[in-house]
Amino acid sequence: MFSAKLIGPAVGDAFRKLNPAELVKNPVLFTTAVVALLLTVLLGLGGEKLSFAFQAQLIVWLWLTVLFGTFAEALAEGRGRAQAASLRATKAELTAKKQVSGGYELVPASALKRGDIVLVETNDLIPADGEVAEGVASVNESAITGESAPVIREAGGDRSAVTAGTRVISDQIKVRVTQEPGQGFLDRMIALVEGAERQKTPNEIALTILLVGLTIIFLIAVATVPAFSAYAGGSVPVAVLAALLITLIPTTIAALLSAIGIAGMDRLVRFNVLAKSGRAVEAAGDIDVLLLDKTGTITVGDRQASEFRAVSGVSQGELAEAALLASLADETPEGRSVVTLAREKFAVVQTALPADAEVIPFTAQTRLSGVKLGGTLIQKGAVDSILRANPGTGTTAQATELRRMTDEIARAGMTPLAVAQDGRLLGVIALKDVIKAGIRERFAELRRMGIRTVMITGDNPLTAASIAAEAGVDDFLAEATPEDKLALIRKEQQGGKLVAMCGDGTNDAPALAQADVGVAMNTGTQAAREAGNMVDLDSDPTKLIEIVGLGKQLLMTRGALTTFSVANDVAKYFAIIPAIFVAFYPGLGALNIMGLASPNSAILSAIIFNALIIPLLVPLALKGVRYRPIGAGPLLARNIAIYGVGGLIAPFVGIKLVDLVVAGLQLA
Repeated sequence: MFSAKLIGPAVGDAFRKLNPAELVKNPVLFTTAVVALLLTVLLGLGGEKLSFAFQAQLIVWLWLTVLFGTFAEALAEGRGRAQAASLRATKAELTAKKQVSGGYELVPASALKRGDIVLVETNDLIPADGEVAEGVASVNESAITGESAPVIREAGGDRSAVTAGTRVISDQIKVRVTQEPGQGFLDRMIALVEGAERQKTPNEIALTILLVGLTIIFLIAVATVPAFSAYAGGSVPVAVLAALLITLIPTTIAALLSAIGIAGMDRLVRFNVLAKSGRAVEAAGDIDVLLLDKTGTITVGDRQASEFRAVSGVSQGELAEAALLASLADETPEGRSVVTLAREKFAVVQTALPADAEVIPFTAQTRLSGVKLGGTLIQKGAVDSILRANPGTGTTAQATELRRMTDEIARAGMTPLAVAQDGRLLGVIALKDVIKAGIRERFAELRRMGIRTVMITGDNPLTAASIAAEAGVDDFLAEATPEDKLALIRKEQQGGKLVAMCGDGTNDAPALAQADVGVAMNTGTQAAREAGNMVDLDSDPTKLIEIVGLGKQLLMTRGALTTFSVANDVAKYFAIIPAIFVAFYPGLGALNIMGLASPNSAILSAIIFNALIIPLLVPLALKGVRYRPIGAGPLLARNIAIYGVGGLIAPFVGIKLVDLVVAGLQLA
């Protein structure tokens, strides 16, 4: 957090942020800077009754108050820049094999346009955001997600989206570019982590308005002091009035407010979640309902072979051996799972097809695949397709038994694949949607946080009910169309609920756009990633637990430091107000409960503490207040007990310690 690589640039940025055009974005710090500038000018002109050294010290500490505020923001932005550096380095080295008439030409990735086709071969970096137009390949996305496990990207379906900067580690694919130059996923991520496109959220805007209001009120109050002191038969120096104003206005939270927001989004990025707006981060802290697409979100997305069911007269071992032979050339995740199951459950040792084997590829028309080994034909595919491909088998006892098995498998929420050999039905392979590991426990944790989970799927109600029960969601919506998803979200929102939606498919895009928090899986389609206001780079739907926690942490941090700042200001009044007016009303000396050495020492000590407390709170602003899943009442009580009481006590202790140093060194 405070490494030399971050602090050095942050110090330089803190001075650059003194530019009035930048500083005016923070009205409280801008007011402090104006006051410091006014005192600087008055010091040069002379005329104040106070000593030069005392005025100079006040001016120095007022400027330091401003600099500490700009430093907090610069440090938060600097953490993002450090994270973006590696992303920019990756982007800088990207080139592309662009398809042109007659072949391919090597061009810089920055020259690619939407609609261009590029060839990406083994060990090549994908040059631009896009969708796989042709082929299938394993892709290492660790540069983006931090996860070393490769993923499969293939043309068609919901696993076609690819991201610039990721590497193809097997086979080759043709990618259709879907981004405009400079507007890719990587570009947006770099801009986000650098804080360049961060906008203030409604909560932050409201708090800024409150701080501005308080500043105006105290400015008016301080402006009345000269008349009051004249009425009492004396006068108050401008430098003392300035000190009074700066200790009254909420400089602490104003200085840290921007850093809190930037750090909140930065923490989200460190969890491999890209938020497109701070509003989404805050909304995540208050969501009531979570809607999740099933395939690719709750389930792995690739169905896995779970069991072999042989018809009468056929052993399971015979069915397993035939299924393995029919699947050895099938490179889909489903095909590989059939091979794995046959080897693990039935010790089928066949590792490769003979050289003279003829592979029958799967097509959308036939809906089956298989292999010819000499005079033997083995087929694997949808039940109806297998029966059509083998006339005469549909009325046999084996066919009746096969249909009964497939009905049972379907009711259990699985998908059946039939296997036949030389026109003889052998049995069925049950393919199961695999629930992502640990997801049931995570949903239970969401339930404890007061969030209701709803699974949305296009499956029939029987299949949906089975998967919902296994995953542990609170409710489900089966046979859902995009319109159904939208209607459900709007219904919840009309009931006053904040809704989050997790999805990865093009059909999820409308719902992701409608939801208050739309979390698109990075493995999903470009349409889904564009529609959501967050993208989970790990494609883990239960990541919403972290997202909710970070949203609540952001709100809690802002609330805690606001509470601390207000309480902090109350305590400072006891230091500076008696010091200013004790000459007019000696009875106010009774309020000098800190026993400060002198009026000048009290004023200078309060200003010094006011400045020093900002950098001391920077680590808390950047790290955030720890979130605990407890109710709003206990949370408020804890907040007031720690940060309210702490904000009252800290100035009494801090100002007294500074006063001892000031008095001991005779600085005032």
